[in-house]
Formats: sequence, structure tokens, C-alpha cells
Amino acid sequence: MIRVHLTIHGLVQGVFYRTHAIKKAQDLGDITGWVANQADGTVVVEAEGPENKINDFIDWCRSGPSTCEVKKIDVERHEYTGEFDGFDVRY
Repeated sequence: MIRVHLTIHGLVQGVFYRTHAIKKAQDLGDITGWVANQADGTVVVEAEGPENKINDFIDWCRSGPSTCEVKKIDVERHEYTGEFDGFDVRY
């Protein structure tokens, strides 16, 4: 089990990135955490789960939905905490 903090840069707001990220996390299963827009135009994700599923989720985040344009993604790996019950949007 692992925790990651992702910062996604590019055209990622106003293109349903958060909605698609939630759907992808749910489709992969066993991924918990949250996704949020930031004032600087980035999207931030805090996610926990099995390392293989988190890696698949990160791979998806590198491209996101077809409506967006991801320029880069910053990935920070942290120790798993188990603090989340689901995966949702934070405002």
C-alpha cells in the first residue's frame, strides 16, 4: 500500500478532469483519496491504495480525459495512512 500526492499541470481545469479522475479511481478499485482544483490552474490529487493500482492511476493522470492537455505531472510518494474512506472532490 502506498500514498501519492500528484500535481497535474496544463489545461486541466474546466475540462472535467476531476470527474474523470474519480471515475478512474472507482474503476480501478481500492483507491481512496481526493482531487481538487488549485488557484494556480493545477489539479492536485491525494490518493492511497495498492501500489500497482496507484501506478495505473498515475499513468492515467499523465494523459487524463480527452478534453484536457496535461503538460506535466509531479509525483510525490509517501507512506500509506489509511485515512480515506472513498475518493471524492475537495473544494
